[in-house]
Order: sequence, then structure tokens, then C-alpha cells
Amino acid sequence: MSELPEQVLQLKQKGNETLMAGHPLEAIGHYSEAIDLLESSNLPPNAIILSNRAQAFIKVENYGLAIMDATLAIDTDPSYVKAYYRRGTANYALNKFKLAKKDFLKVCKLKPKDRDARLRYSECDKVVKEMAFAAAIQSEETIPLSESYQPNDVIIAKGYDGPHPNGEVMVNGDLDKEDMLFEPGKLPMDFVMAAVQAFKDQKLIHKRYVARLLIHCKKYFQSLPSLTEITLPDQHDEESKIDHAPRITVCGDTHGQFYDVLNIFNINGYPSSENPYLFNGDFVDRGSFSVEVILTFLLFKMANPDCIHLQRGNHETKNMNRIYGFEGEVKAKYDDKIFDLFLEVFCELPLAAVIENKIFVTHGGIPVEPVSLEQVKKIKRGIEPPESGLMSDLLWSDPQPFEGKSPSKRGVGFSFGPDITEAFLEKNGLKMLVRSHEVKEEGYLVEHGGKTVTVFSAPNYCDSMGNKGAFIHFEKDCEAKYTQFEAVPHPDVRPMAYAAGMGGLFQ
Repeated sequence: MSELPEQVLQLKQKGNETLMAGHPLEAIGHYSEAIDLLESSNLPPNAIILSNRAQAFIKVENYGLAIMDATLAIDTDPSYVKAYYRRGTANYALNKFKLAKKDFLKVCKLKPKDRDARLRYSECDKVVKEMAFAAAIQSEETIPLSESYQPNDVIIAKGYDGPHPNGEVMVNGDLDKEDMLFEPGKLPMDFVMAAVQAFKDQKLIHKRYVARLLIHCKKYFQSLPSLTEITLPDQHDEESKIDHAPRITVCGDTHGQFYDVLNIFNINGYPSSENPYLFNGDFVDRGSFSVEVILTFLLFKMANPDCIHLQRGNHETKNMNRIYGFEGEVKAKYDDKIFDLFLEVFCELPLAAVIENKIFVTHGGIPVEPVSLEQVKKIKRGIEPPESGLMSDLLWSDPQPFEGKSPSKRGVGFSFGPDITEAFLEKNGLKMLVRSHEVKEEGYLVEHGGKTVTVFSAPNYCDSMGNKGAFIHFEKDCEAKYTQFEAVPHPDVRPMAYAAGMGGLFQ
């Protein structure tokens, strides 16, 4: 590689420093400036800078851009090992395991003594074989675990000092009564609040209760359409202690940051029929208290289905959980069967909501061709998201400032412009699109002439981004009112502490 100009070297160094300090967005800016400077000076691309920017893109889940940078780095210098590493990592994140395996095999050939490369290659090879085996038996009838799992067989030992749904442990003939307590609307709120306190104290509720909760949640979510319609009451009851107009609070990604979720409740009140919430996906992964976050949400849902609305994000999926820590966390805190039950619940979560027939809320974005709300409502669930199509668009797409559509920077879905937003809203008589899916420095960002809003509710994301969190209030007039908040301290457990295998490449 040719010698770099001093200004480019300085920008590269700034990018390296900010990336190492955990600020990938800032690093991307420095690397991009260096790359643009090389291009404007008619100098050839630099494989190292391109590969480093690819790593920064991976940190913020822009896998499509990471693959583009890594590929250009390889074209520039076919012997540069880290570029294959980066591309393999991004391909792995996009379920392109055969391509990832090919990249890590190339690393092994270039650096035969690289033990880490061999581990990455072996991990990819394992996944490829698992997928081939799964495809081979796909035609066979398989009973979902939720239909065969027997929570009654799970014994609660005397040493368990956590909360019980009926105030005390039930045995033998009472177990059917215990199970009934987990039906929608029957779970005692005292148990929910005791569980939240246990989580706050870094304790867990018993596996038997978690299994019952997940099995009943799956059945409940199966009964809902893919698009839920949310209507606020005209006014509070006369006995209400709520001192504000009827409203709903919309939150974005929470990503396992349980103590920040508690802070939202401290600021805004716990969920109730008169203080309802909508959490817009990505409850888990990255943060190492994901189990506590999702169990808190599901407990409130079963205690009072009207107090909290939950819809799927791109991280409520098997592959993302494998990479970003939720799978490892569940298996460490419970076991593999509980993880499988979580996956069944995730597959049944609704994909979008409409508030007061005016505000469309979904995790990622909208398709480039306007669809009707009826089409969204009828999306088939119960599956892992396909690589393309309406479900994929809702979970993965992002807005862009210019008109039209573009390939997604993430490698899944599309980027959609203000004209596409306008067409979708007009077709369905809507006022605004609310989505999440992207960290924002101020916790939210208004785009597309006020028609698109991104809200992100995980402050200081991954303990490193320094961003604020935010949530939105919508009253009957459907005017957005924003609240920002800072991160709060949490126990000394680093983000992605439970990530295993390839997970280390994504920290």
C-alpha cells in the first residue's frame, strides 16, 4: 500500500482512537473523511481504513455497508486479513453462513496459525451443518416445545426465596390453579411488582413461573392480529389518581438495559390501564439484563393486557439472540428450554400498531411500495423473519433524507425516503410514522418533514455511546410530546457479557 498523506493518517488515528473508546459513529465520521480525502486527491483506496470503517459499521449493525467496505478493501489488497474477518463477521450477522465460512477459511489460509480464525471457521461450519440438518427434517411433524413442556414437573426447592404468584409455593393438586393465575388478566399485580423488585436486587423468579408465563404469553399473542389498534379513553374515571389527560407512552429500543427501564417507570409511572405503554421492539440483546427486561414486560402484559403493548423488533429473532447475548444470558440464568420458549413467544409478537387511527408504530420502517393496514394486519407470524418481504421491511428498514429507495445500509430491508413515507401515510389516512431501530444522540429524531420519528430508549447504549434516551407521549390529539432522559447506574456487568462464539466480534 502506498504511503498516506499526513492528514489522512491523522484522521485514521482519530478513527482508531474513537472506535477503541467505544464511539463507532464518531469513528465512522473520521474514517469517512479520510476515505473522501483520498478520493478527492485521486489516490487509491486504503484497505486498512476501509476495513476499520467496516468494523465500525458492524458495531452499529450496518452490515450491508460493512460488507461493501470490506469487499473494497479486499479488492484493494487481497492479502489484507482483517478485511476477510470483517466481511465474514457481517455475513454471519446476516445469516449468510456459507459466505462467512468462506471468508474465515481464507483467513485460515492466509494465517494458518491464527487460532481465533480457526474457531470462527468452525463456528460457521457448525451452523451450516445445523441448518442442513434442520432442512433435512423440516418435512417431519414437530411439536412446539410450548405444547409438550410440563411446568408441573419443575420442582420448587426449599431454598427458593423469590416471589410466588399466590403468595406461597403451590404443590400437587394446586398446580392447575397456579397455572390459571398466568392467564391474561389474572396474574396478581403484587406478584409482578415483587418480581420487579427481585430483578432489581439481581435475583430471579423461579423457572416454573417463567415457563408458565411464556406458554401463556405465546397463546395470548397468537390470538392477536399482526397489527394492533390502540384507542385511548376519552377521559379518566372519576376515582382516577392520574393528573394528566389520557395518553399512551411510546418507547423505543431498551436492549437489556433493565435499570434504565426502571428509570422510565420512575419518571413516567408504572404501566396501568390509565398509564399504558407501547414498547417498540428490541427488548433484548446487547445489554446483559435482557432477561429481566423481557420478563418485566411480559409479567405486566399477563397481569393487565391493556397496560402494556409489545411488538417485535429485529432482535427478537433467533440469529440475533445467538450473536448479541440473549441466548447465552437465558441459558446462564435458566436453561435451553426456557430460551426455546422465549423464541416461540418472539415469533408471535405483533409487528405494528396504530394509535387513534393516526399514528403508525413499527420497529424498523415501511415497504417501498405503499401497502394497506389490512395487509399488515394479515401478515403470517409464528416464524423467523424472511430475508425480504413485508415482515422484513417492518423489522429492518430505515428512513433516508432523500426521495426514493436505496439498498439498506444494514444489508436487510431498504432505506425509504420522505416520498415513500408520505405515500404510505396518505394511502392509510395516517398522520405520522413512529419507529425505533437506530440509536439517536438526543434519544429521538424527527425526519421527513415531521412525518417520521425515530425514538430510542436505551441511553448510553452499550455503556459507550453517550446518547440520551427518550419516550413519546400521545394524547387524543396525536401530537407528539417528547421526554429525554440520561442513563442511570447499573450493577457491574458489562454489555454482551453472555455473548459466546462469534459474539466477541460484535462487542
